Amino acid sequence: MASGSIQGSTGRFLSGRRLKPLSAIAGAALLGAGLLAVAQQTAFIAAAAAQEQRPPSFADLAEKVRPAVVSVNVKSAGASGEASGREAPVPDLPEDFRDFFDRFKKGQPDRHPMRAQGSGFLISADGYVVTNHHVADKADEIEITFENEKKYKAKVIGSDQRTDIALLKIDSKDKFDRWLEFTDTAPRVGDWVLAVGNPFGLGGTVTAGIVSAQGRDIGSGPYDFLQIDAAVNRGNSGGPAVNLDGKVVGVNTAIYSPSGGSVGIAFAIPAATARDVVQKLKDKGKVSSGWLGVQIQNLDDNLAEGLGLKDGKGALIAKILADGPASKSELKMEDVILEVNGKPVSNSRDLARTIAALNPGGDARLHIFRKGQYHDVTVKLGEYPDAEKVAFMGGNSDEDAGKEVEDLGLTLMPAPDLPGSKSKEGVAVASVDPNSKAADQGIKRGDIILELNSKPVSSVEDVSAGIREAREKGKRVVLLQIRGRDKQSRFLALPLDQKPKRGGDKDKNKDRDDDKDGGKH
Repeated sequence: MASGSIQGSTGRFLSGRRLKPLSAIAGAALLGAGLLAVAQQTAFIAAAAAQEQRPPSFADLAEKVRPAVVSVNVKSAGASGEASGREAPVPDLPEDFRDFFDRFKKGQPDRHPMRAQGSGFLISADGYVVTNHHVADKADEIEITFENEKKYKAKVIGSDQRTDIALLKIDSKDKFDRWLEFTDTAPRVGDWVLAVGNPFGLGGTVTAGIVSAQGRDIGSGPYDFLQIDAAVNRGNSGGPAVNLDGKVVGVNTAIYSPSGGSVGIAFAIPAATARDVVQKLKDKGKVSSGWLGVQIQNLDDNLAEGLGLKDGKGALIAKILADGPASKSELKMEDVILEVNGKPVSNSRDLARTIAALNPGGDARLHIFRKGQYHDVTVKLGEYPDAEKVAFMGGNSDEDAGKEVEDLGLTLMPAPDLPGSKSKEGVAVASVDPNSKAADQGIKRGDIILELNSKPVSSVEDVSAGIREAREKGKRVVLLQIRGRDKQSRFLALPLDQKPKRGGDKDKNKDRDDDKDGGKH
């Protein structure tokens, strides 16, 4: 375009010299039209952005996923309490952590047929279904119900209690056109998830939320869980949590619920773990995990100092189980495992995961710390056995006579003299000063002190002598081996540089009254 010309609406070029007075007017008009267009475009972009910020509709996703999610209806003979279902499908699950399925069984009389419902989802066209171990465990009959009310019989291909995953196979030659895949990409905290399942028997229920956290430890074995806030309830067990692509990011397994209902804290087995377990169940019908045969615990700074370590990394062997793989090796109690096959071990869960991932029958090369020196020990791993229920000692709230050891904030007595104690060894804790370091470390009435600074103790005098010896050597902490009322052994280090706080006879009486009320320290 020539200088000083403008383009008319017809596309013709007009001379600016002949229409000079009109040129400025037309230019102004064009500028105004341009600004209007920019304003309109800006408004459109703002509207689009506002639209993007609205919560998305999950209708299309739900329509895609729901046909692959099923209700798992289970019937067991109920010939005994054992046959009617496990009381603790997820081992050692804390009180407020609930699975969704087992509550249907609790409180039901024995020797009656048991019926319950969980959830599951298809993973193949030929009818393989994933659900929870605690849904399918000990089932005599399993019926799969689809959203369209079509029903099929199913059988258990394999089940793994540690991960709470079970694999079912529909007893039919039908081919299914909807199934779900596990995601290959781990979700990020904040990503959308949909939980689909059968809460309270209401099949095909969809709820939405986000991934709230990753790597959650809920006190159930060495595996980590996803935390989601999508509403899940009883009967959602075994159902999928899917991402916006319709792929499974986790298998719903437990909720945190002081009230019994959803409070927005649910847990799912991550897709990577579930996929690996499902493949093993499909190939072999079971999951074989490596087993070391030890009880282990974490270290803290005090415990590390008591053992002579620079930091609290590693896993401390609190007990070597009889007839386990470790009992046939050079491992000893108080050894700290620092590496497995050259891989550093940061804590007890890290060790448990690492060992579980190894094959039974293979060798594990352990780098350990023992009494100031480093050693390398090779252990031939066994196969992880079925979990056994822990038998708790009966407690007793009566106040018992004992000798007070103020350096530890404990009142101690010979173990056999403590009412309810079945121990023939060690020194029993009769009471705990609530203001003491011992209380801070979780020592409770009924615990048994087996060793002090790696020496066995059988009397209160042994404990006092061990404390004197530690002070003479300039040690600031004493190392104790404790066996709790759950019969689990652990090590802990108690500082000696601070004596328990005392407030006179009145405070002493108050402490003892607290012990009478149940010893809640």
